[in-house]
Amino acid sequence: MMRTLVTQRSAVRADAPFLVGLWSESLRKVDREDQVADLEQIIEHAHGSDEHRLVIAEYDGCSAGAVHLAVATLSSINLERTVQALSPHVLPEFRRHGVGRSLMEAAVTFAEELGVGMITTAAAAGSRDANRFLARLALGPQVVVRAAPTTAVRARLTAQRPAGQRGRQLGQVLAARRSLRRSQLPADAG
Repeated sequence: MMRTLVTQRSAVRADAPFLVGLWSESLRKVDREDQVADLEQIIEHAHGSDEHRLVIAEYDGCSAGAVHLAVATLSSINLERTVQALSPHVLPEFRRHGVGRSLMEAAVTFAEELGVGMITTAAAAGSRDANRFLARLALGPQVVVRAAPTTAVRARLTAQRPAGQRGRQLGQVLAARRSLRRSQLPADAG
């Protein structure tokens, strides 16, 4: 009988520093102490919830990867329930040892336990290996999620306005509206 070197367990508070290192690219851009505090909060939430799990995969006793599992709807306008396998990630030295497959097995088991018929996950667009791995597991693209800072989107929207509209600032628009309202009031109301 062959012994598997990959095991799974629920994350505990002491795993927060490991998770910060594993998920550093996906976390809030704050100092490490705040990131650890965020993950401690996420771990505690997962322990108190039937619809969240934070799974640590170990390879021969060493923490090798993790995934956060959450029940959600497919989108805000498609209410089909899904298990989101959020940030399934494996440390580079443990890749190609069955750790990623173990994390996705945890997602499938969780979905089966809850009677959820859909699994969703995401990988960085530029991560060829991760996207190929997920494709081999029958996970195909459904949407492309794009993100940018609010200020960057505002700047691009402003730049794309017709030339005559670019100069009007919010203050000017509000002043014009106040002026219009004053001109429409009866003479004795002013």
